[in-house]
Amino acid sequence: MFVSDFRKEFYEVVQSQRVLLFVASDVDALCACKILQALFQCDHVQYTLVPVSGWQELETSFLEHKEQFRYFILINCGANVDLLDILQPDEDTIFFVCDTHRPVNVINVYNNTQIKLLIKQDDDLEVPAYEDIFRDEEEDEEHSGNDSDGSEPSEKRTRLEEEIVEETMRRRQRREWEARRRDILFDYEQYEYHGTSSAMVMFEMAWMLSKDLNDMLWWAIVGLTDQWVQDKITQMKYVTDVGVLQRHVSRHNHRNEDEENTLSVDCTRISFEYDLRLALYQHWSLHDSLCNTSYTAARFKLWSVHGQKRLQEFLADMGLPLKQVKQKFQAMDISLKENLREMIEESANKFGMKDMRVQTFSIHFGFKHKFLASDVVFATMSLMESPERDGSGTDHFIQALDSLSRSNLDKLYHGLELAKKQLRATQQTIASCLCTNLVISQGPFLYCSLMEGTPDVVLFSRPASLSLLSKHLLKSFVCSTKNRRCKLLPLVMAAPLSVEHGTVTVVGIPPETDSSDRKKVHCRQPDPRHVFFFGRAFEKAAESTSSRMLHNHFDLSVIELKAEDRSKFLDALISLLS
Repeated sequence: MFVSDFRKEFYEVVQSQRVLLFVASDVDALCACKILQALFQCDHVQYTLVPVSGWQELETSFLEHKEQFRYFILINCGANVDLLDILQPDEDTIFFVCDTHRPVNVINVYNNTQIKLLIKQDDDLEVPAYEDIFRDEEEDEEHSGNDSDGSEPSEKRTRLEEEIVEETMRRRQRREWEARRRDILFDYEQYEYHGTSSAMVMFEMAWMLSKDLNDMLWWAIVGLTDQWVQDKITQMKYVTDVGVLQRHVSRHNHRNEDEENTLSVDCTRISFEYDLRLALYQHWSLHDSLCNTSYTAARFKLWSVHGQKRLQEFLADMGLPLKQVKQKFQAMDISLKENLREMIEESANKFGMKDMRVQTFSIHFGFKHKFLASDVVFATMSLMESPERDGSGTDHFIQALDSLSRSNLDKLYHGLELAKKQLRATQQTIASCLCTNLVISQGPFLYCSLMEGTPDVVLFSRPASLSLLSKHLLKSFVCSTKNRRCKLLPLVMAAPLSVEHGTVTVVGIPPETDSSDRKKVHCRQPDPRHVFFFGRAFEKAAESTSSRMLHNHFDLSVIELKAEDRSKFLDALISLLS
């Protein structure tokens, strides 16, 4: 059931208990976890933190710990499946679920005893009514009609006929209700999308408890920015949530100029920015950032000679010397940096890039350290999905979690270096795929497969990295193709996961269209949200071909598949979506 009063129904319940936190491996979940940890530390709540990257880890960890805990908190996992069916808990076990995955499973919504959903109900959830999907089983009345020789009285025969008619009607109504229930559930469950950031939900709870701090506000900002960077929410939703957080930023960071209220030079300051849509540009050179940002690389078509010429023309139009553009941003002439944003925006408009600036936030640690929210997202994601073999997934999770703290800026800077490698590898892989025509139309969708031995392929074996590569590849493909039909198609992408086990990771990405087109393509409801329809399609294609598939990731549009089953799986997917 949905929790309406977070203070009474959630926080005051767990405050006096020992709780277990299951946290998914994504940046928004990490930020929500940091906020909850800060609250627990404030109130001396005992907790155990267990990172989980998929359903298998969640089940294993739950079995391992279920005897020691009664209360479990799940962050960014568990809302979109029947949790009780998967975990089979004892009757007194209680789960608090804070998850952005939609749609929320109806069993979770209408379970009033064990499942407590920490989800904003002002999100457009569209949960079906209880009476439309659940029905109390009525015991069929037993009819004694043993004598069939016609010797019974006429009244009894009439009553028996009436009972048979009633029973027939009841069965017909039951069949109609079940058919209607199937249709309602199909309409509700067929598309996946994402709701309000879990970090924002946790921050708003901290605010209601009057325990919100500037650090918590920054983590909420990073959680929201993670959703925007990974294209999980619409631009409209992002701008709305930025407006909500901007009010909190003004409240926390407003200071008068008198001596009593001046901030220490070593203090944390958060400010709202209308900044450039360039990845890591303040920690890189402007040239590298332009070349490795998905938005600019796709619009300039930098994988082609013509695209490289357009980039040179763009820099010439701004009047920036190549020497300045190719050195570190921090080392550029101050006179150039002062008006840089306006210069880039003006030239970008001439080159057809109308969205070169975006609403965001930055944080200052003293005078020396300044980061945009997107910088922190890229750094944290790279630390968590690092292909380095010197640590387990849990080690990478802890390192990413630590990088969000102000006291661990060395880890954050290390994450920025890893993020630069990841962004370079992403653009090089996209250029390779487009120049060698690896993106092919399969009819109802586009398909691209990375082969074993491809440079940097190991960087894309993890789901979040592969999803981000797929989204950027689709953007670039849409900018490069002249086929109008292909511009409206979704993309299925595969990359090697384990050579040893012969498995590949497969992700499905919705069409790269604006919201009005997206409605026409595959959404019957007048709703511009980012929807994914591959989850159910993958399941059906695997079932019909007996393909060995593992649905281990919390996003249903990401699967693991045996490499030798790939061709029959794709054939089934083509016929299913045609």
